[in-house]
Amino acid sequence: MKQLTSEQLVELLRKRLNEEKYDFHFDKKHDKLRLNHKTIEKGMELSLPGILAKYNDKQESAIDEVVYTITQTFNAMEQEKEQGFQTDTHIYPVIRATSYPQASKEGHAFITTDHTAETRIFYALDLGKTYRFIDESMLEALQLSVEQIREMARFSVKQLPTSYKKDEVANNIFYFVNMNDGYDASRILNESFLKEMRTQIEGDMTLSVPHQDVLIIGDIRNETGYDVLAQMTMHFFTVGTVPITSLSFIYEDGELEPIFILAKNRVKKEQEKQ
Repeated sequence: MKQLTSEQLVELLRKRLNEEKYDFHFDKKHDKLRLNHKTIEKGMELSLPGILAKYNDKQESAIDEVVYTITQTFNAMEQEKEQGFQTDTHIYPVIRATSYPQASKEGHAFITTDHTAETRIFYALDLGKTYRFIDESMLEALQLSVEQIREMARFSVKQLPTSYKKDEVANNIFYFVNMNDGYDASRILNESFLKEMRTQIEGDMTLSVPHQDVLIIGDIRNETGYDVLAQMTMHFFTVGTVPITSLSFIYEDGELEPIFILAKNRVKKEQEKQ
């Protein structure tokens, strides 16, 4: 299988993207590529190691994905500059790791809500094939308050389809929500969907959002199930375009509790019995 270097990857992207449209700045030291759009004078940064890992796995289709993402993102920026924000645009919640930047490159704070110790909720203005995180500088143009944005997002996430694929491993059931609409992980915020799933789960109900494009719901009926879940979420976390957390949560009475805490509590209870 053909392996690429960062330099070769940058050259490939130069060929696939319109050089008249963008300035390319390859930062060899940090292994990053900065793309600046000459007309709208905005840019984006790509971390090359992640793309290279995907290329080694998926070859040419990995380049197709990156080119598509870049093109759609800049198209959305061009549209925004020409037309401003459309106030009838849908607003959705988006789950990110707590380590994710909380301000835009221009220094404007994103609108966020605390979620768990591992995850934070951001709010996205849906632009069709891509979306843009809402920051404080956009509130006036949108003519919305922070609370209105949160309310609209809560409503929107409930309207998303919730079909899933089902898999069984060692008598444990796993459900995968993977609609590839950019909001798969966001469905962890759809309380009515989670409650509905709880009614058909016999064991412990677990929730995992290893990356943006999947929500894994587990029906864990034995210890092996926890081992399978840990391996599965770590795998998804490492291959995801936008990783969130490799940690899973127990869902009980509408609350999320990290599994490692649950495991510690179980060990403590066992010791107390002895």
